[in-house]
Amino acid sequence: MRMSMLGASGLAVSELALGTMTFGNQTDEAAAFRQMDRYAEAGGNVIDTADIYTLGASEEIVGRWLAANPGAEMVLASKGRFGTGASSGVNQRGYGRKFLHDSLEGSLRRLGVESIDLYQLHSWDPRTPIAEALRFLNDAMAAGKIHSYGFSNFTGWQITKAVYEARLHGWAEPVSIQPQYSLLVREIECEIIDAAGDAGLAVLPWSPLAGGWLSGKYARDAEPASDSRFAGRAANLQSSWDERNSDPRTWSILDALGRIAADHGATVPQAALAWVSAQRGVTSVILGARTQEQLEDNLGAAGVRLSADELSELDELSRPRLTEYPYGPPALEQRSREI
Repeated sequence: MRMSMLGASGLAVSELALGTMTFGNQTDEAAAFRQMDRYAEAGGNVIDTADIYTLGASEEIVGRWLAANPGAEMVLASKGRFGTGASSGVNQRGYGRKFLHDSLEGSLRRLGVESIDLYQLHSWDPRTPIAEALRFLNDAMAAGKIHSYGFSNFTGWQITKAVYEARLHGWAEPVSIQPQYSLLVREIECEIIDAAGDAGLAVLPWSPLAGGWLSGKYARDAEPASDSRFAGRAANLQSSWDERNSDPRTWSILDALGRIAADHGATVPQAALAWVSAQRGVTSVILGARTQEQLEDNLGAAGVRLSADELSELDELSRPRLTEYPYGPPALEQRSREI
């Protein structure tokens, strides 16, 4: 599996990371162990979890696997911001120093490790000055409890503010950003990719298959299979299904993916993952497989390299629909300069 550097951390990471959000819920411990075994066997070296995943159970499962596989050289990533739900107190969320301290200590305990390689702020906290969190992260690095840190779900201005706040105080700087990114969700290209590039951050996309839409298992005007997350759609999924299903752009992208995948002897999700891997700034794509079969298929994306023409076709079909300002063609033209 191809390796790249994780920002300025000095860590080499595989092009595919293993996400563990389903561990302890849709994926039981035995199945989770099989997934981590297979991922390590395939040459992957990044396991990404969070304290909120299955209210801490995901970290516990990862921790038990690490204990059972002491020779596994994994880059371990976790996140803090939302907690495990063990308490509903007003100070049991956000990234104030008290809560981040408790969150990090809890993650270390559940994972059974002395340090976490990449500790990420899971989302922006509008109630706490970012300097409060950055000072804590800097201190945690000095104490050897984390080796590097990053962000997840930050916007462009939030990334830039945090980076320059760290520089202002001479604190350790972030090394990564974890945003949602896929052929169906490309809005991060408006500013987040540029902000990450300016700061030298690695980009670690989550949901690269757009919540399963790019898995190739859905068909026009047909109800999803019984084992799909959209089967018997819950109220919170109905609008998402209706929006994607009624959008001709969705099916144009899937048609192109099907044809391109066939040309490579690959599957639709493998082609979709290959597109994400090839995008500017992307370092490691986080797989969110629920089953062993899905993981096995996703791992096959490591051998798929799309041609320039194929990437261009998919780029054009999936281009975000942007208004004129500040991200549409007239605004982009004004911000360009030819010599």
